[in-house]
Amino acid sequence: MNAPPSPAQQEAAYLSRLGDRVRAWRSGKGMTRKALAAASGVSERYLAQLEAGQGNISVLLLRKVARAMGVTVESLVRESAEEPVALRRIALLGLRGAGKSSLGAKLAASLGVPFIELDLEVEREAGAKLGEVFAMYGQEAYRRFERRALERVLRANDSAIIAVGGSLVTDPDTYRLLLDNCRTVWLKAKPEEHMNRVMAQGDLRPFKGRSAALDEIRKLLADRDRLYSRADATIETSGKSLKSSLDELKVKVKT
Repeated sequence: MNAPPSPAQQEAAYLSRLGDRVRAWRSGKGMTRKALAAASGVSERYLAQLEAGQGNISVLLLRKVARAMGVTVESLVRESAEEPVALRRIALLGLRGAGKSSLGAKLAASLGVPFIELDLEVEREAGAKLGEVFAMYGQEAYRRFERRALERVLRANDSAIIAVGGSLVTDPDTYRLLLDNCRTVWLKAKPEEHMNRVMAQGDLRPFKGRSAALDEIRKLLADRDRLYSRADATIETSGKSLKSSLDELKVKVKT
């Protein structure tokens, strides 16, 4: 029979959860740590310690941090008994424009867990932007960086919302790793919605320079339909507001 956690271990676990919540809320608000430091009057160094689970923050300082992010102190300091116990890792799948980043950040903030964009972790792994990775190393090397980035993210996070690149599902081994270690949700949208959302972002990657971009999106969706359908759940985001899709996503990840 395992011994119960010591008081020191319980305190460490509590501070770790608190740090995860602060980081998730900050990510969901789109705030850098520097911006939060300026808004709250709390130093970047102290915020870094807090997010790393090493903070021993006073109530007044925590109130400043919470106010700067527009959340309540209570939402940050709730006890573990109120945690969403069924939640571990949730991975969001789909083509660009499906809503992975916007929905993922808001879901993570509402649940108090980290939000991770795997593309950014691939760039960190490779030490270069995605376009440069493809240009310098090619598709095969990109897949290796993607696999290593996912392995690192899984090792470092027991609970997280992870937005993965649209083509990850085409790599059998990496997709299997994702399916085995995360609850997966396919954010599905019509080709026209994908196109409109990507254009609204001012970015046509990976369709830039193609005269028949919409046809290309249709083809990608048709080619990957069987792969995306392996996800644990599917949410159709076409014609829905962000709030409506978020509400449905919250239900899906808790069932």
